[in-house]
Amino acid sequence: MRIGIKFCGGCNPRYDRGKAFEIIKKELEGKADFVIAEEGMVYDHLLVIGGCTNCCASYNQYTVKGEILLMWDQSHIETTIEKIKNM
Repeated sequence: MRIGIKFCGGCNPRYDRGKAFEIIKKELEGKADFVIAEEGMVYDHLLVIGGCTNCCASYNQYTVKGEILLMWDQSHIETTIEKIKNM
C-alpha cells in the first residue's frame, strides 16, 4: 500500500509533526510504503499531517484512490496507525 504524506507549512505547530510521522512509519513498517506526496502521482491513500486544529494543508492537487486521513494533534497517532492497519 502506497501512502502519500503531506505536511502543513508548520506556521503554528503544537507538536513535533516529524516525530509523529516517524512513530507511524515505524509502527507500520512492512504494511505501508510512505512517500512525500507529489502532484501527478497516484496514491492508495493520503496522510495529511497538520500542526494545529486548522489542519489547513491543501491536498486537492493529489490523486488518491482511497481514503484521505487528516491528523492535527499528537493524540491522533494511535488512531491513524489503527486506521491504516485496517485498510
